[in-house]
Amino acid sequence: MATRKGSCDWRFDAGRLCLDLVATAAGGPGAPDPLDRPELLADWLVASGSVPRGTRLAAVDHDWLVLFRQLRTAVDRLLTAQLGGRGAEGALERVNALAAGAPPGVRAVRAGNGALVRGLTAEPDCRALLATVARDAVELLTDPVALGGLRRCEGDTCHRIYLDTSRGRRRRWCSSEVCGNRERVARHRRRNADRADGSGAP
Repeated sequence: MATRKGSCDWRFDAGRLCLDLVATAAGGPGAPDPLDRPELLADWLVASGSVPRGTRLAAVDHDWLVLFRQLRTAVDRLLTAQLGGRGAEGALERVNALAAGAPPGVRAVRAGNGALVRGLTAEPDCRALLATVARDAVELLTDPVALGGLRRCEGDTCHRIYLDTSRGRRRRWCSSEVCGNRERVARHRRRNADRADGSGAP
């Protein structure tokens, strides 16, 4: 699933909130960081479901950006270590410390049509939202079944980490519609090029 927000196409197909945060930096070395302005971080927090739609996040500033990027790096290091069998103790300590905070308080409120929808008891602060993402990372890292489905995309230019929940766990790409489609198009072009090269052969 992709959500258009400002100049970014947010994607939420990694399977977990913490993985979706890590995916915002999956452009590779030298690529621009989608989380480069406070308003874009606020957009991501709403689009990701970290807070209900319509939540005011007026307090988001550069300090929030720094802290969320640090959390993103720590989670990425832990997941990369998990996939590669290496340790990342400093990152684990950071994630654990943030997960110890209290997430935003929630309540059920009436929408205009009378349905009950999720609301917050107060405008959330940075630490509460960091705790939401960090707790999701802790839950993932301590769930052997979920960890068994942790994969890195096989796309040529993609580095996203995702959860493979497909039958037989044979999913190769973070998104069949994005990286999978690129691979199919590239394969088709290679076949056409091979045919063209061979058409003039004696």
